[in-house]
Amino acid sequence: MRKSVVAFGCLLTLAVCAAESFAADIPRRGPAREQRAVAPTTYNWTGAYIGINGGGAWGRSDFNAPFPSGGFDIDGGLIGATLGFNWQTGQWVLGVEGDLDWTRIRGSSLCAGLPCSTRNDWLGTVRGRLGYAVDRFMPYVTGGLALGNIDATITGIGTADTTKAGWTVGAGLESALWANWSAKLEYLYVDLGRGDSIAGSAADFRAHTVRAGLNYRF
Repeated sequence: MRKSVVAFGCLLTLAVCAAESFAADIPRRGPAREQRAVAPTTYNWTGAYIGINGGGAWGRSDFNAPFPSGGFDIDGGLIGATLGFNWQTGQWVLGVEGDLDWTRIRGSSLCAGLPCSTRNDWLGTVRGRLGYAVDRFMPYVTGGLALGNIDATITGIGTADTTKAGWTVGAGLESALWANWSAKLEYLYVDLGRGDSIAGSAADFRAHTVRAGLNYRF
């Protein structure tokens, strides 16, 4: 798990360096014979946008006493929609973004010898974003509120399906493609805390997500 996060961080760093190098290597034209200065064209990130996203998630869950499980793996996929707004000042881009994803994140174990499981069926976030624009490339950091369900079951004891509010933090890289379209790659860590208890035991939910997205800017 840690290797995956480190690998994503390395890829993001390489992408930022490549963007800086690309911007630095763009040939500069001298002034025309009429001594007119030609202003360079720079992409502007300001505006509202909608989009789609999809990817995968992996993480850990556990049930506490009196039916403890110890930590066990959870994983699955997710797909959904995105809505946001950016405001650019200089090379800095400030933004707010929300998304709602259908998920199929699952995991199971034994709780004091009884089969038990944790499921997450939907996940949403409302986050602030801070980006640094290098023309058509924008690495960014993000964080804020996470919402989702924790559906926990201990076989023979009961089930609890709880909607929980937690937190999320992450980073990503977005690139303008053509016209008003852009694509992004994003990592988020999500912690929803613990759900409702089943005979005193409650499951928690902590997950890493990696998503690709396609946005259309108005």
